[in-house]
Amino acid sequence: MNPVEICYLGVGELSRLIQRKEVSPVEIVEAHMARITSLEPKLNSFITLLSDQALADAREAEKEILENRYLGPLHGIPFGLKDLFYVKGVRNTSGMKIFDRFVPDFDSTVGLRLKRAGAVLMGKLNLHPLAYGATGENPDYGNMHNPWNLGLITGGSSGGSGSAVASGQCTLSMGTDTGGSIRIPSALCGIVGLKPTYGRVSRYGLAPLAWSLDHPGPMARTVEDCALLMNATAGFDPRDPTSVNVSTPDFTKALTGKVRGLRAGVPKEYFEVPIDPAVKKKVLKAIDHLRELGVSVSEVSWPMYRHSVAAANTIQIVEAAAYHSKLIRTHGSSLDPTIRLRLESGFFIPAVDYIQAQRVRTLFADQTLSLFKKVDLLVGPTLPVTAFKIGTTEKEVAGNVVNIIPLLTQYTRSFNLNGFPAITLPCGFSEDSLPIGLQIAGRPFDEATVLRAAHAYEQSTEWHRRRPPL
Repeated sequence: MNPVEICYLGVGELSRLIQRKEVSPVEIVEAHMARITSLEPKLNSFITLLSDQALADAREAEKEILENRYLGPLHGIPFGLKDLFYVKGVRNTSGMKIFDRFVPDFDSTVGLRLKRAGAVLMGKLNLHPLAYGATGENPDYGNMHNPWNLGLITGGSSGGSGSAVASGQCTLSMGTDTGGSIRIPSALCGIVGLKPTYGRVSRYGLAPLAWSLDHPGPMARTVEDCALLMNATAGFDPRDPTSVNVSTPDFTKALTGKVRGLRAGVPKEYFEVPIDPAVKKKVLKAIDHLRELGVSVSEVSWPMYRHSVAAANTIQIVEAAAYHSKLIRTHGSSLDPTIRLRLESGFFIPAVDYIQAQRVRTLFADQTLSLFKKVDLLVGPTLPVTAFKIGTTEKEVAGNVVNIIPLLTQYTRSFNLNGFPAITLPCGFSEDSLPIGLQIAGRPFDEATVLRAAHAYEQSTEWHRRRPPL
């Protein structure tokens, strides 16, 4: 089989080939290593490559499978981890040279669970420094480049994960999402990214940015692959004080293709903020497609949506400053000026403002729950724009000049504030062949319904089959 074709197969297809002994884990990993070697100078997806260890793990996986010790669909499948997830014996940089020599002596729960599932770690993936940014630009380890156009941003902060999965360097990745950092790069790179409910996936062994907003989650090329990653990583973890002890379903069982009778709400507020007309057109067409599949679609009002971004920003800025206060004091002069400014700004927000933002958060979560009495899903754009040139600080959208940070997070950050699950998947392309994302959100701990709707849309369209022109 053509090595590039191997790199674009999903987990289900690869696992079936492995079980039939038509391809081995070693062949799969070697194909991905060749892909990484050919593309890495262009994309800059990785901070740390684990070539030798990945081949050794692939050989071990092959041996186990031949001895009828098959562990499941992730056995022998290549994946990457955003360089925030601790892996014992492997440096963890958080995207900054300051931490270049930090080597944790234990595994994150996510990393350990994937290891136990037999997945093969290819390396640690590039990110915005400290995961504190939405573009995927990194002055220490180099900017990440969008595989659809190398001069454009990947989005952040999980930009390396977005570019690696979209380009076939990894079958799967785990990213993190504090204000949209899984969904933004997934949308801009044309893949699927799921931010689970807060507390569904353990944060143990994950370098935090803002602990009450951080969500680990899967990034893949298909909804099914995200569901398989959730099967391997979700579940209660007593080592994480924010982990919630609720039952964990088999998420793949939700992928029935049957969505008739589901009720989707489209917040009218989504289209009262700046959005590129071409993006709006594609998203509305995708919503019409859901209606054709049998989903009941109606407009809803979400009054506190506009206030949610300000509340989430306040909480994020304060919590990031609190966690990184020692770093600022001891290495402030070594930090990138943009990151340093964002961190230090947290010192100037009064405690009363942080408390008020938390009160808004409670009211906002209650209002969102009230919406879900009438609908099963909230649908709309993931982003108001497609990828733009690296280094851009402001962008004109529908006659409005907007700073890129609030622009990129205007549809995503709300679901970090309330902690509800939200997925992005491709729903079209712009005239210049750049991906556009559709966001689908659901009730707390109802990832199954979110995945069901996303999978039904995906499988009835062709957008997920497109490949970047690499």
